[in-house]
Amino acid sequence: MSTEPGKTALVVEGGGMRGIFAAGILHAFGRENFDPFDLYIGVSAGACHLASHLAGQNDRNFDITTRYALSPEFINIRRFLRGGHLMDLDWMWEQTIANYRLNLKYLFDNLRAKDKEYFVVATSIETGNALYLKPDEDTLEDYLKISSSIPIFYRNILEVAGEPATDGGMADSIPVRRAYELGANKIVVLRTRPSDYIKKQSRLTFIFSLYFRKYPHLVEKFKLRAHNYMESVNFIHKPPKGVRVNELAPPSNSGLSRITQNQAALRTNYEAGIEYGYKFMEQW
Repeated sequence: MSTEPGKTALVVEGGGMRGIFAAGILHAFGRENFDPFDLYIGVSAGACHLASHLAGQNDRNFDITTRYALSPEFINIRRFLRGGHLMDLDWMWEQTIANYRLNLKYLFDNLRAKDKEYFVVATSIETGNALYLKPDEDTLEDYLKISSSIPIFYRNILEVAGEPATDGGMADSIPVRRAYELGANKIVVLRTRPSDYIKKQSRLTFIFSLYFRKYPHLVEKFKLRAHNYMESVNFIHKPPKGVRVNELAPPSNSGLSRITQNQAALRTNYEAGIEYGYKFMEQW
């Protein structure tokens, strides 16, 4: 355990388009300059939403979702069935960097000035272990892309310092235990699944095992993914003595999936997140 207890952490789960709820909460936090946190950890879409929040760009997440993520250039089932990407991260990163780039200078100047830490979670393809990446101005955009690169849905394999890596959710979907290991005893977790959600082993296990047969450690991690996920949920609901965890989770009837393309449903969940965010700040 860390010898520096007492930190306050903000952890943001991934989940593709389901992450719009967490984006709404972050929008509320940003609008009110609510920032009691020393440590930030995000996974996949959660890491991306967190980056916009830390960059002070409160509208960016919803704008990118409606302007780019709903485009058939990004999510395209027909292309996927023909052997291409289901989610074309190459196109998405090209568009957002060119047209709505993160304010990297503001983000990292602010972190350094306030002595705060920000981590992006990825997964090593060779070992199956979680990679808790600490970005800077030169690496953040690459780390976010790696953390978001869901295997099979995105066909390319990206690298961190020469090590092949993939979506952070493969190894640590809700890095609340990592926040604890880093010394946090007050942890706020933004979920993209309802609080009572029970994760089961994926029906794609056989396909995944065949596709990544050259990487047995990653396959093993995928098989244990549901177990590891529920271990994190158990930590949230039954934290160790002296640790307070606040969970902000969407309602069970949110109606969103990882690839939802319904703009009205996305807006409804985004606005619900904003409302949750304000209620939470009042209680804090």
